[in-house]
Amino acid sequence: MTGTAPRRRALAERLAGAGVLVSPRWRAAVEAVPRELFLNPGVFLPAGGGRWRPVTAAGTDPDEWAQIAYRDESLTTQLDGHLTADQVGDLVEGSPTSSSTTPVTVVDMLEKLEVEDGHRVLEIGTGTGYSSALLCHRLGEDNVTTVEVDPGVAARADAALESAGYSTWTVTGDGLLGHPRRAPYDRVIATCAVRRVPYTWIRQTRPGGIVLATVGGSWHYGTGLAKVRVAGDGSAEGRIIGRSSFMQARSQAEVPIGGDLSARTAYADSERETRVSPLLLEEWMPAFLAQLAVPGARFTRATSAEGNRLLYLFDPDHESFASFLENGEAWTVRQGGPLSLWDTIEQALALWQEAESPDITTVRLHVTQGTHTYWIEGHPALRWQHHLH
Repeated sequence: MTGTAPRRRALAERLAGAGVLVSPRWRAAVEAVPRELFLNPGVFLPAGGGRWRPVTAAGTDPDEWAQIAYRDESLTTQLDGHLTADQVGDLVEGSPTSSSTTPVTVVDMLEKLEVEDGHRVLEIGTGTGYSSALLCHRLGEDNVTTVEVDPGVAARADAALESAGYSTWTVTGDGLLGHPRRAPYDRVIATCAVRRVPYTWIRQTRPGGIVLATVGGSWHYGTGLAKVRVAGDGSAEGRIIGRSSFMQARSQAEVPIGGDLSARTAYADSERETRVSPLLLEEWMPAFLAQLAVPGARFTRATSAEGNRLLYLFDPDHESFASFLENGEAWTVRQGGPLSLWDTIEQALALWQEAESPDITTVRLHVTQGTHTYWIEGHPALRWQHHLH
């Protein structure tokens, strides 16, 4: 496996130069694991207009394939929960459901996991298996358990791991359940996004261990990387250590809001001018706060027949909505349903602005079996408690 060794060393250099790759042991893993093996049978490259161009390993010049494999970007490997690049021969439409995450994100998370020799790690979301291989190289394959909900994805990852010389505990099943037979683990890392850290992960982590996961709603942004340490009483506490974006866990994925949005919002209970611009919801930290204030909220954009921007908030579980119409520099909000979605979110955003708009890394998190509590220290009004069902 020496053919792409120069590219692996170059990747390690770029990651080190970016300040992401710090540990010599992780650098050795990056230089040893061939990313191209974990992209079989191929990838989908964006072609514009919501379409994808399939590129297969078998049908591509080896140098071109290696160049694609070592791009500093995420590479889509599956569309719509089943389609792989070898199954189509031309441009195709679809929604990504599996990918090889950009190496800068993968390595950054692994460094932040703070592993030590002998640690046992549970990985939620095997995906292509590339991060699994990095873990196996660093810790030894007997210390790594990885869970993948999609049997086809798991089979391809197993084949790639074997071709790279690794054999680990790959479990196919619900990614939220973990694999208690091998617990307790020293570290748990999730390569998918979840609304909240599942308590099963906390329960399977030894006291003093770390759980690292992307938390937030179904928005494509406005999610944060939570790092919590498990205590002896079964709770866990930590903070959001930065922005993070992953595909939603399959068991939590939601169907996009569609249909006639104007019909969905035709009957409002109230109408007024907003005090805070809803355009804030297009920014990362305000979007994260909105999902803390109303965990079921989903944000949608549209354009009217006249070309005006339209923004919507929906909470399908509570059959509530807020719709926004731009009027010059002002916005009008119409709300309907038992929850006044915008009233609650607007209050949170106003309090955040009054607190001088602290960054997402100021958010603390405490997890118990029954609750998730988020807060920003020094600002008692910026506190949210979510009760688990």
